[in-house]
Amino acid sequence: MKVLVATEKPFAANAVKAIKEEIEKAGHELVLLEKYTEKAQLLDAVKDVEAMIVRSDNVTPDVMDAATKLKIIVRAGAGYDSIDTAYAKEKGIIVENTPGQNANAVAELVLGLLVYAVRAFFNGKSGSELIGKKLGLLAFGNVGRNVARIAKGFGMEVYAYDAFCPANVIEEAGVHAVANQEALFDQCDIVSLHIPATPETKQSINYALVNRLPKGGILVNTARKEVINEAELLKLMADREDLKFVTDIKPDADADFAKLEGRYFSTPKKMGAQTAEANFNAGLAAAKQINAYFADGCTKFQVNK
Repeated sequence: MKVLVATEKPFAANAVKAIKEEIEKAGHELVLLEKYTEKAQLLDAVKDVEAMIVRSDNVTPDVMDAATKLKIIVRAGAGYDSIDTAYAKEKGIIVENTPGQNANAVAELVLGLLVYAVRAFFNGKSGSELIGKKLGLLAFGNVGRNVARIAKGFGMEVYAYDAFCPANVIEEAGVHAVANQEALFDQCDIVSLHIPATPETKQSINYALVNRLPKGGILVNTARKEVINEAELLKLMADREDLKFVTDIKPDADADFAKLEGRYFSTPKKMGAQTAEANFNAGLAAAKQINAYFADGCTKFQVNK
């Protein structure tokens, strides 16, 4: 079988080496397409491959149409909205992600953003501390669990709501389970978002919901840009000068948010999974999942069932 690694933003060299060794030890061939600049290059590269490993690359219907032998696509990371999963299902192509491989990297970034926010963005003025603050996690998947673990080390009191995770599972992790997302915003000083972008969640973080935060509240988004209703959040922050918003996903209205001096920060680009360790772990996991699929049909991490 021929496996294509197609990455506009390449994996680190040690990750590529590990992926190659993993694929080849199973008797498959690895092909690399790195730093490509035109879609035509991708369309040509997929013509005779049975499997693909991608990062944030867009895998659209025309890519899948060109890949006449393609059986499986693995996104090296948790989010997979850059892949047309519905069309892949129509074509009989398995789509998988690698959940958990980037979780610690994202979680550490959340706490880094929070330290920056509560210490007045390091502007020389007096700030506050995280110890004793109530942190709410909207979703309690791999990233949320890692945020909880680290936050407890800061002495924070951690709460969570997840529509798909039973309350007893949250409580067993030493985290307070709440009944709904409204209660999370009501009770917590800080809310960190870890929800995917779905029809139900898109634009759901709006004026009414975020306005439930107590005075001095902070909203953190390292999930997906689409879950934020930017227009309503901007209006709220104009109405409430006590709120802060920090994110690693630059909003469309970045220039407008930037006018809220001392209350907003965005990294220049999405940074959650940008660590050497996450890069290596996600790439190697993707290779192992492809080998497992070809060995015995394993689709444990399929996202387009």
